[in-house]
Amino acid sequence: MLGFSSFNIVELLISIPALLWALSFHEFCHGWVAYKLGDRTAAMQGRLSLNPMDHLDPLGTLMLVFFHFGWAKPVQIDSRYFKNPRRDIALVSLAGPGGNFLTALVTAVLCGLITRFMPGAIFGGSFGIYTTFGMIMLNMLLINVGLGIFNLIPIPPLDGSKVLSLFLPISALRTFFFLERYGMIIILLLAATGIMGIIMNPFFRLMTNFFISVINIVGGLG
Repeated sequence: MLGFSSFNIVELLISIPALLWALSFHEFCHGWVAYKLGDRTAAMQGRLSLNPMDHLDPLGTLMLVFFHFGWAKPVQIDSRYFKNPRRDIALVSLAGPGGNFLTALVTAVLCGLITRFMPGAIFGGSFGIYTTFGMIMLNMLLINVGLGIFNLIPIPPLDGSKVLSLFLPISALRTFFFLERYGMIIILLLAATGIMGIIMNPFFRLMTNFFISVINIVGGLG
C-alpha cells in the first residue's frame, strides 16, 4: 500500500501556505496586468483575487505538491481589448512568473532581516537546521522559484510560449499554437521521463543561489 511517512506529511503540511500563495498570486498577477492593459475579463470572472479557491486546478496543484512544478486554472483574457495584442499578451504572460520571482525576492529579504535581528527564528540550534517557521519561508522561496521557471518554459500553453510567440514570424504562429492541444501531454511526458528536471535544474540552481546570496547579504552572513 502506497503511503506517506510522518516526515513527508509534515513536509507537505509545511509547504501548503507556499503552494496556495504561489498559485494564487501567479494568476492574480496575470489578471491584474490584463486589467491594467484594458481587459476586464479576469475582473468580471472574479479572478482578481488572492483567494486560492478562485484559482486552484486539481491536477496542477497535485503536480506542484509531488513534482514541484504545476499550474492553476488559467486566467482568461480577451486580446481585443489590448492596444498591441502580441506585446500585451506577452506582458500578461510574464506577469505570472514575475509575481513568483517577486515573492521569492521579498521572502529572501525577509529571511535576511529576520536572521539579522531575530537569531534563531529561521535556524534552530545550529546553522543549517531550520525551524518550522524557517521551513515555511524556505518553501515560499523554493516553490515560487520553481513555479516561475516552469511557467517560462516555451511549451504551449505555458506562459513562456506566449512570450516566445512575440518573436516568431506571423507565418510560424499557426504551427506553433497548433502544438497547444498536445502541450499538456508533452509536459506530462517530460515530467515522467525526468527531462523536465534536466531542463529546469540549471535555472533553478542559478536563481536559488541568487536568492540565497540576498539572504546572506541582508542577514549579514557574507
